[in-house]
Amino acid sequence: MSNVPSTLKYTKSHEWIRVEDDGTLTIGVTDHAQEALGDIVFLELPEAGRALSAGEACAVIESVKAASDIYAPVAGEVVANNQDAIDAPESINADSYANWLFKLKPANAADVAALMDAAAYEAEIAQA
Repeated sequence: MSNVPSTLKYTKSHEWIRVEDDGTLTIGVTDHAQEALGDIVFLELPEAGRALSAGEACAVIESVKAASDIYAPVAGEVVANNQDAIDAPESINADSYANWLFKLKPANAADVAALMDAAAYEAEIAQA
């Protein structure tokens, strides 16, 4: 069974979202996603300053099996990407929640409330 921390928000496209104290969002891929992908070998992440629309494909994660898009959970501006994850993409397989992909300043903080909580995400992946 996948690890689904109760403190995070989730999307149907398997991103996790952590709301930081300053209101920014830290975004990564879920444990379920990294398990499905297999050995991750490459990441392409959005640059700081890029404006994203909710649901926009903004990053690519590649494994030995497949390449998948990563989507912005809400509209906002990228404030950072994780160079350590780009340099060592396999770190996501080791711990997908410790190894974030990018940080986003949401255009509307209320949009985060519409994302799935852990129980809803667990129900979503149980149906897959």
